[in-house]
Parts: sequence; structure tokens; C-alpha cells
Amino acid sequence: MIIRPSEGGLAMLNRLGLPGALLALVLVSACAGAGTPRDAKGDPLEPLTITTSSGEHRFMVEIADDDAERQRGLMEREPLPDDRGMLFQFPDVAERGFWMRNTPSPLDIIYIDPRGRIVSIAKNATPQSDAIIPSNGPASGVLELRAGRADEIGARPGDKVSHPFFAE
Repeated sequence: MIIRPSEGGLAMLNRLGLPGALLALVLVSACAGAGTPRDAKGDPLEPLTITTSSGEHRFMVEIADDDAERQRGLMEREPLPDDRGMLFQFPDVAERGFWMRNTPSPLDIIYIDPRGRIVSIAKNATPQSDAIIPSNGPASGVLELRAGRADEIGARPGDKVSHPFFAE
């Protein structure tokens, strides 16, 4: 059905009835959000770029920006696809330490300073481990990627991570 500009919402309601109008609204809403990648909670993923000597590498990341999300992280989750990650955002800059408790697949853990520069990279972190993996420098963000991705893109300390969370 095509709604002409001269027809209002009441005309559509009269023509389709309330159940039909509600169904049309649901379908339009679903189409509007189609194609937007979402995380496990249904929140939209955000673009993030890492610039290395081999070029720009784009990812879509989940955001962990409160205590509950940062505690849960990627626990009990399937391995990440190559173009996905989780960005942990902290309100302060400090020495950080992560562990892999209840995380079934290995990860690369990238510690990032407030300007978006990589501080350090813990490659291939051991799944299910309670060992603390230190940042070895102050960080305000931490990016988790599938194990091996940091090497595949040539990421090194000092490389740039671009995301609105980091000051340019």
C-alpha cells in the first residue's frame, strides 16, 4: 500500500484497521534498523579504526562503558569474527589489568591511552585464565580482538586507534 502525502494516519488506520496499522508500523521500524550491526544486547556496534604501517583496519565494536559491562566483557561468548571487537571505556587513565576468566576463546588485548595511541598489546591471552594481564602503562581504553588479529594487521605500540572515545 502507498500512503500519499495527502492521506493522514487516520486514513491509514481506517483502511487497515488498528491491527494492520500496527503491523505496518512494526515493519517500517524493522526496515529502518535493518543492516545496522548490533551486539549481543541489541545495541548498535560502533566503527573503530586502527592505523598501522600496513594501513587502516576497520572494526565494528561493542562498547563496555559501565561497571557491569566491563565486568562481563566477552565472558561465555563465541569467538569474535575478524572485523569485530569490544572496546572497554574507562572514566579515568590508569594502569589496567585484565583477565580471561570464563572467556572460552583466546583474545588479543590492546591497551590504549586517552589520545588513541596503543600502549601495549597482550597477544593470544589464554582462555579461562585468572592471571592478570597488565597494561604496562596508563590506559583509558582497552580493545579486545580475536587472538592473532593484532599480528595480522601489524598493530604495534604507538599505532593509532580512532574512535570518538579517544581525543584526536
